[in-house]
Formats: sequence, C-alpha cells, structure tokens
Amino acid sequence: MSAPVFHPPSTSPLPPPPQFTLLALVLYSPLSRTISMPSTTAGEPIPIETSHEDMIHDAQLDYYGKRLATCSSDRTVKVFDVVDGETQRSTGHTLKGHTGPVWQVAWAHPKFGPILASCSYDGKVIIWKEQQGQGPGAGGWTKIKEHTLHKASVNSVSWAPHELGAILACASSDGTISVLTFKNDGTWGADVFEGHAIGCNAVSWAPAVQPGSLIAPPSSNTVPGQQPPAVQSVKRFASAGCDNLVKIWSFRDDTQAWVEEDVLEGHADWVRDVAWAPNIGLPRSYIATASQDKTVLIWTKDTPTSPWTKTALDPSASSAAPASGGAPPVPAAPAPAGRFPDVVWRVSWSLAGNILAVSCGDGKVTLWKENLKGTWECVSDMTS
Repeated sequence: MSAPVFHPPSTSPLPPPPQFTLLALVLYSPLSRTISMPSTTAGEPIPIETSHEDMIHDAQLDYYGKRLATCSSDRTVKVFDVVDGETQRSTGHTLKGHTGPVWQVAWAHPKFGPILASCSYDGKVIIWKEQQGQGPGAGGWTKIKEHTLHKASVNSVSWAPHELGAILACASSDGTISVLTFKNDGTWGADVFEGHAIGCNAVSWAPAVQPGSLIAPPSSNTVPGQQPPAVQSVKRFASAGCDNLVKIWSFRDDTQAWVEEDVLEGHADWVRDVAWAPNIGLPRSYIATASQDKTVLIWTKDTPTSPWTKTALDPSASSAAPASGGAPPVPAAPAPAGRFPDVVWRVSWSLAGNILAVSCGDGKVTLWKENLKGTWECVSDMTS
C-alpha cells in the first residue's frame, strides 16, 4: 500500500465560511471530560460527552464549523461531525499516535484538504489527513508527517494563513520554535531556531496581508484597464514565552531565515497564550496576550512604522453582561484593578477580529470589544 501524501492545494473555488458567525466558541473545563457548544436554538450551551478518559486540553472547530477536534491527557485526538450545533457520536474518530498528553490541535485551511495537526508532551507534532473511502467503515485518519525535532514538550501549533502555503509553526518547552513547510516536491522542510530561553508556550500567525494595504493609494504605474498588482504577503508570527516576553518573528527572503523583529515587554510572569487578530488590510494591528500574572494585554500598532503600545483589560471597570441564557452573573471575589480573578490561559479572536474571548482559570469565558472611545469593555461572560 502506498504511503499517504499531502496533496497541493486545490485550485477549485471554496465556499466561504459562515458569514454570520462572530465567534466559533467551544467551552471546556480542564478538569472535565466534557465540553460545551453554543446552542443554535436555546440560550444555554449544549454539553457534549467526548468519551475522553482524562482531562481535555483543547477543542477546535474547523473552517466551516462542521468538524470538532478535541485532545486530552489520555494521549488521543478525537474528531466529531457537527450537525445543527450537536456532535454526531456515530461518526466520531479516535486518532492514536502520541505517547503523552496532547496539548493542542489545529485545522489546516480546507484548500489543503482535511488536515489536522496535534502536539504533545512527548515532543512530537503529528499531521493527520482524512482518507476518503466508499462504503461502511471505509476511510479514516492517517499520519502523513511526524515531526520529532524538539527535545521537550511541544505546547502549541498554528497553521499560517493559507495564502502563504501549508506552513505550521510549533512552540516547545525546549525554548525553540520550528516552522514546517510543505514543498512542491512533496517533502517537508523544517526551520528550527531559538525562541525563548526558558521555554515557548504559544505561537500565532499575523494576517498574510500587509497592514494598510486595503486603503493604500493605487500605484502610479498601473495601466488603465489592467488589474493592479497583487498585494504582497508577509510571513510573520508572534510567540509567547516563559521569559515573560512576546516576540515578533518575520521571514527574510534575502537570507531565507527567520529573524526577531520586535520584543513586547509588559507581563510579570509566564505568557501563556498569544493571539494575532485577523485583518483585512486596515492600518491598525492587534495582538492579545494572556499571562500567569492574571492579566490580558492588548498590543496595538497604528501603522506599520509605529511602535507597539499596550492596554490592559480591566475586569473591575467593566460591568459584565448577564451570562448566556439570561441568568445574572455569579458574584465573585473582587480582583485587583487590571487583573482577572485567576490565571488567564487562552485568548481567541472572532473571525472579524473585533471580539476577543478570554478564558480564565476560574472557569469563565468573557467576551471583550473595543468601543468608539478606544476603551475595551466586557460585553458578555459565560461559564464552562
């Protein structure tokens, strides 16, 4: 039997993602084996039994919100079909290949096919592909790549914007960052470089389009009747480390190497997560960072040449909206100004890049939005 291959991206057009989905939000508790998804008909989230045998560490919907992937300390990845907001137990698949807790999963863009990446405490990154088959029991998920260049736990994986190609960034506790690139000849290239001295916790890619390209004046060299030149894409991502820093990395075409572009200092403890907001080409860029110091910082860059400025989310100054379902918010012990009640583990932007979800160690997920005055306000909170 021939080995599975990673096919080049399809040239056929793909349907767009759901237009009215602001946030593909899945709630899960690290101490539970179940997760919750927003209901399409009722206000209360729908609990989903995943059949994992240990703690759940991540849950991700695919591009269309039709597949749900979860991973756990039981060393497995599970994939479910989602129909009308509910998972279909009969169509679930269990992916086995890791020998330690699986920390994170990430879906590739559908132009590359049904591809899923997972990373684990065992130091491995596995890329899975669903094999299409006909008849009952046909098909299934197989490993198409096993990345073993890291010497310690791999804590985070993130696919680059599809415009850049099939590229996967990986963050490890050994302090290095690796970037896997699928080449046209069917092989994988790997760039490994030092990222954070103590360890790296998370990576997040910048949008492929250059900031400000949407409103840039047309080139004077454009001939009437001809299409303007394509907007140049840029390879850039952010990493979060145990050295309390966030670093910006960019790829230099002249040296064919990744270089440190900027360092963001503001947290007083480990930076647990980083999320670069989607952008359609407007001048301003946003990065959200979550830390062990119980803070969330919003980093803003007004123009490509401006410095990064930071703003801390302040839960004490925001009157949270009622939780999902209309119930009043549960009273909690007051936290110091600018700090959340517990460690902040994850941050995630909506598809439009205007709403930020913050996941805290107290089991709450809060949604934040910037008002017209430039102040970030909590607009909703949910309990997992």
